Amino acid sequence: MKYSRIPLAQAICTECKNFNIERIVISPGSRNAPLTLSFSADPFFDCYSIVDERSAAFFALGMAQQTKKPVAIVCTSGSALLNYYPAIVEAYYAQVPLVVISADRPSYLIDKGDGQTIRQDGVFFNHIGYQVNLIQDCSHASSKWQKGLGITLSSEFEIEQEQESILHSNRRLIREALESALESQWPVHLNAPFEEPLYQLEEVIDRRTPIKIKTKPTLEYKWDELQQIWDHSKKTLIIIGQCSFDQLSDNFINRLGDSDAFLVMTETTSNAHHSNFIERIDSLLVPLEKKNEPQMWLDLQPDLVITIGGAIVSKKIKQFLRTYAPKAHWHWGINKANDTFFKLTQHLNLSVEELLSKFLSNSKSKVESAYKSQWTETYKRILSGAEDFIQTLPFSDLQVHVAFSKLDLKEVLVHYSNSASIRYAQLFPNLTCQQLYCNRGASGIDGSTSTAVGASVVFKGMTVLVTGDLSFLYDSNAFWNSYIHPNFRVLLINNSGGGIFRILPTSIDDKNFETYFETPHNVNIKAFCVAYGISYSTADDQDSLDREFSGFLKPSTSAKVLEVKTPRLINDKVLGDYFAYLTSQIS
Repeated sequence: MKYSRIPLAQAICTECKNFNIERIVISPGSRNAPLTLSFSADPFFDCYSIVDERSAAFFALGMAQQTKKPVAIVCTSGSALLNYYPAIVEAYYAQVPLVVISADRPSYLIDKGDGQTIRQDGVFFNHIGYQVNLIQDCSHASSKWQKGLGITLSSEFEIEQEQESILHSNRRLIREALESALESQWPVHLNAPFEEPLYQLEEVIDRRTPIKIKTKPTLEYKWDELQQIWDHSKKTLIIIGQCSFDQLSDNFINRLGDSDAFLVMTETTSNAHHSNFIERIDSLLVPLEKKNEPQMWLDLQPDLVITIGGAIVSKKIKQFLRTYAPKAHWHWGINKANDTFFKLTQHLNLSVEELLSKFLSNSKSKVESAYKSQWTETYKRILSGAEDFIQTLPFSDLQVHVAFSKLDLKEVLVHYSNSASIRYAQLFPNLTCQQLYCNRGASGIDGSTSTAVGASVVFKGMTVLVTGDLSFLYDSNAFWNSYIHPNFRVLLINNSGGGIFRILPTSIDDKNFETYFETPHNVNIKAFCVAYGISYSTADDQDSLDREFSGFLKPSTSAKVLEVKTPRLINDKVLGDYFAYLTSQIS
């Protein structure tokens, strides 16, 4: 097996192997050749070639989401590295372990006018879990190293001694970074300076030594005080944010749903379903907002809020709990505790199942209340007849999401893009779908498609991306690779622009609204699909949508894009009518 002759490149590959980091996404370049040649020559690694670094990083993010293991991304020096930033920000806030490995010029060439040479050290400072600028080898191109740094080593023995010290330090730094990625599930950055020549290889012995990650010590909490708060909270609200499909067990979900001790609200991205959950948060809160009865808000105001999982999509629940604040906010589990409602008082970084059992079994004076029954009944009353009402509305974005929510997605991995797509999904969660994802760390539209493509490589089964036209076009390079499986599907809802801005409280009559906010376009999606060898079909009314959906999830020889064209100017009005109907159901 041949690795690069550069010791630092060998050390990086060996330590990735030691930490069982198998998947490596590589973007082409010359300065990263020592890494590319070494990773690709070792059968231990599964290497993927993605030209566009922005797409490559989101592609890796999708794989890491599925495997829950670090995925490495490798790029050349200069501006190439900066294209990783959107995915790194997403990974940082969503707690996804990416290992960013950037090749760099030697330090003595920085700011000297060399091409593709920028200040790479610490470039992700504000959004990285751990970063390290590795030390350049002195034994490789030794004369250049000594001249560049103004150092003189008089003998081969001195060079060997210095190189041994450098290698020892680099191995320690690499291990610290990789341990951090595994322990904290966040992105880390290794910046590796390489001197030319870059393409020399040598035979190496496989020195893999698997590393065991140390178990974190158990944290201590003031259990008596916490139990007292639990027992005396008349109104306890549990909110489940973004979770992977296997993060919460069926037993835990059923215990939450069956208990009368609290009210449970879930996000579509929670992958948690129960008939006693409020699964469409905005379908409850928007009608309450329109009804504008202060007493109803006071009745809903909780004493204790418990959050589980990651990011929360619903703006309405955030606004409500910031205005009608609980007395206490606890976060349960390993996900980062966000002080979303400005009331966070405790992060219990333990198993959510153990915590639920502990508080329920030790409860001595839990005050009985009608909190759960009152609001689940109100929620069901609001939604009564909603599906029948929807059928009376004109064809629109709303109708498309309703139709998609009724498909059988038990064996399907579903990814939603950001902006309007995921917000519509919040209104009609698919109860058969157990694997639903959306990039809600930074919540940008920039890598939704690439993330879904990366996830589909690992998932192997059918993967469906539900996206809007702008998000799809923004990440069009997601298809510029050889890893698009025939089982990849895109439901592209094309309303000719950023339809979300017609839903948001913007000045839609302003003369600059279309140009600078909605940004309508006439891009030919069919021609795009033809260019990438993707099967294309279209629908523009309910009948054609039903017809296309009938075969949408069937096996095929190529990936499919179903473009559904909806009327740009009425989608916001249709959604408004829907919420008006829900409001009318409140007695």
